Amino acid sequence: MTTTPDRDAAPQYVLPLVVRLERDVPPTRTAALEAAAQAVLAFLADGRSVGDGEWAERITAWTDGRIRKVVRRARGAEWRRASALDGLTWEHDGAEVRVFPPVPLDAWPKDLARLQVSGTDLADLEPPPAPRPGVPVLWLNPELDMTAGKAMAQVGHGAQLAWLRLGDEARMRWAADGFPLAVRTASAADWPALTRGDLPLVRDAGFTEIAPGSCTVVADVPELRGGDA
Repeated sequence: MTTTPDRDAAPQYVLPLVVRLERDVPPTRTAALEAAAQAVLAFLADGRSVGDGEWAERITAWTDGRIRKVVRRARGAEWRRASALDGLTWEHDGAEVRVFPPVPLDAWPKDLARLQVSGTDLADLEPPPAPRPGVPVLWLNPELDMTAGKAMAQVGHGAQLAWLRLGDEARMRWAADGFPLAVRTASAADWPALTRGDLPLVRDAGFTEIAPGSCTVVADVPELRGGDA
């Protein structure tokens, strides 16, 4: 995501996300991506994240620096240990993602630090259907080849940017409905127009997998199309 020199100078925190990947029943790629985006939204909307909530101070420290997210995977006992840590688990269409309060970049809790980042390659059994009318869509760049873990972090960024742009009433409606959204890959023909509009756009910092400044996700939220949040 785009940063400023002041953000670079601030202490760096990261938002950890862990996806549950059991050997016998792994989630589909689309379900995992959508679960990650919804988990980030649920975390931001949680009472512990705002005002005097117990996570609020760490969220401020996180957003003062680069807004990093890292996705790791867990199964079996690893998942049970991760689930015992302070955080929030989101389930969606067979996928489970747990999001944790931000941690210093170089001081992860032991039970999260030992989890693997690689290996989050997931597939859809069949192409996902067209998004339902009126549902926010996080459009992925069709020209980029990202692992599922990388894409989960990117759609989390997109969901967060949309959340920050929305007004309080729109946020409340989205939360009350359970954060409906879809993650889809844009067509090559549609992608340029999506990036030229005023919709929230994620530009990756380039730490892993893709080149710095690459446009990864556009958050197409109906309330933001005309600037009325």
